[in-house]
Amino acid sequence: QSLPQQKLLTWLSVLECVEVFAEMGTARVWGEMGRWTIIVLIQLAKAVLRLLLLLWYKAGIQTSPPIVPLNREQQQPLHPEDMEDNSSGKDQTYVGRRSSRVVRSLQSTPSLQSRHWGSPQQREESQSRRAEEMNQPPTPLGLQETIAESIYITRPLLHLLSLGVWGQRSWKPWLLSAVLDISSLSLLSDLKDLNRRERAELRRRTILLLYYLLRSPFYDRYSEGRILLLLRLLADYVPGVGFVTR
Repeated sequence: QSLPQQKLLTWLSVLECVEVFAEMGTARVWGEMGRWTIIVLIQLAKAVLRLLLLLWYKAGIQTSPPIVPLNREQQQPLHPEDMEDNSSGKDQTYVGRRSSRVVRSLQSTPSLQSRHWGSPQQREESQSRRAEEMNQPPTPLGLQETIAESIYITRPLLHLLSLGVWGQRSWKPWLLSAVLDISSLSLLSDLKDLNRRERAELRRRTILLLYYLLRSPFYDRYSEGRILLLLRLLADYVPGVGFVTR
């Protein structure tokens, strides 16, 4: 990735990290009007940054969070003493004569911090496989897929606009947002040869459709009563979970 693209991803990550805090703080200081103002500004900034990544830098299907967190346990480098052992030419493995089982030799046992239970070959293969997966370029998007990703990016803005037009109690913003989400996923479903990161992002978006059951006005009219009834039943008849459910 180029340096400008990395900066865009960094700013996008910062916005996603602070948006809830900014919304709550603004509501506390300036009230409901300030809260909705900061929501619109943050969503507008996020949409602009994502559209730049999509259309200008050809970033493909964008993940959330934009920068994938580093798994430090999987990325542990070799310690100096381990590197010295490797450079000294000691045999790292021993192959059993009758079983042909490969085990690590006692002389090449790494330090406690970087020790693992697999063979060195398995660790090298897994590390190279993970590095290859992380370094895979984004899948090129055609016109249909670009439109689908643009729909997904602009959906929060359209949802906010519909809330301003029809109000928070109307079904129209809820239906509009759901239709846009489902349309985006349907258009992206034809895309083949996705890398692992992109497949995981599409699965995440599909699972997030369940949140529509917890969004007003559907939650207020249908889900709330059933969820509260289930929690009461759990609190009254299942030992040990009453404190949590209440």
